[in-house]
Amino acid sequence: MRTGRHAVVLAAGAGRRFGGGKLLADWRGEPLVLAAVRSALAARVDEVVLVVGADAAAVTAAADTAGDPRLRIVPASDWAQGLGASLAAGVRSLPPDAEKMVVFLGDMPAIPEGLADQLLDALDGPHVAARTVSPHGPAHPVAFARDVFDALGELTEDQGAKSLLAALGPRVASVFTDDPGVVFDVDRPEDLARLP
Repeated sequence: MRTGRHAVVLAAGAGRRFGGGKLLADWRGEPLVLAAVRSALAARVDEVVLVVGADAAAVTAAADTAGDPRLRIVPASDWAQGLGASLAAGVRSLPPDAEKMVVFLGDMPAIPEGLADQLLDALDGPHVAARTVSPHGPAHPVAFARDVFDALGELTEDQGAKSLLAALGPRVASVFTDDPGVVFDVDRPEDLARLP
């Protein structure tokens, strides 16, 4: 039975600060992107959309090793424009029965299990978005209800949904956690050795 719950993993960037090939770098014995995909697949969702751009074939091959039929690959032709363009491509690819979605970043491999479901559950009331809040700084993932899919589908710049979240104000629910995985991302090779 379909639930209308979906996940989108953004894995289209070139990883320039990393020196390229970031999403394929080894993270605890497997490609970095695979850890993010596994986190998304652990949620109670109908499907996981993986948005690819740079290194598309290799990133797709790495993600496919998860072996889950819920994984669907979506290329973002305009990925070079930034995170917003990749997110828009993922949102536009969702099926008509999609009611809510949670967004993961491909370079964040340590998202705690269960958090995505808490964010999606937070959309059952009057809220149209739900964000992770951490005492350690800006955090992910974030979830959105269908009411804002059109606005997300029009994003173009590298700011992702930050400005949209700000504009939604009290319509955004907050899910608090002190798990360090929600602020741990890989930007440079040395980050791979840090513990979240």
